Amino acid sequence: MVLSRLILGLLALAPMTGYDLKRHFESTVGHFWVADKAQIYRTLARLVADGLAEVETVAGAGAPDRQEHRITVAGRTALAEWLASEPERHVERDPFLARVFFGADLDDDAFRSLLTARREATRARLERFERTRADADAPDRAARLRLSTLDYGIANLRVELDWLDALAKELA
Repeated sequence: MVLSRLILGLLALAPMTGYDLKRHFESTVGHFWVADKAQIYRTLARLVADGLAEVETVAGAGAPDRQEHRITVAGRTALAEWLASEPERHVERDPFLARVFFGADLDDDAFRSLLTARREATRARLERFERTRADADAPDRAARLRLSTLDYGIANLRVELDWLDALAKELA
């Protein structure tokens, strides 16, 4: 359900094709929600079938026609109801933490490699988020709220790096 509401939220910003939605996921909400192309297209089709979005074929000028999706009045109502509803807590499922949990079965070198790989990936993601933040502008409340989710992602990545460093030091 959350993915469908995220898609409705993005469609509320502007009409988009499935490809546009995937790009927007990667460049905006991707710091807190990940969805692959198949999930997006499947959910988009369900939103259309449920009457929460509609699709229009837009002729391409020298390019293939585009299937542009728009949020409907019913979709805006569903989005507004979800936004105002009691926030549900998303259950974390992190394969890395499962590896740490059972990490005693790894030798020291393999475990250090696991931590190093995670630290490098986390550092790269943090740098990408910080670059995005440095280039960001928040001229209005809507932009500021969207930017605050990026700030949250940055804070979480910094905490993760501190935790990884403490764990590596503890096991050294």
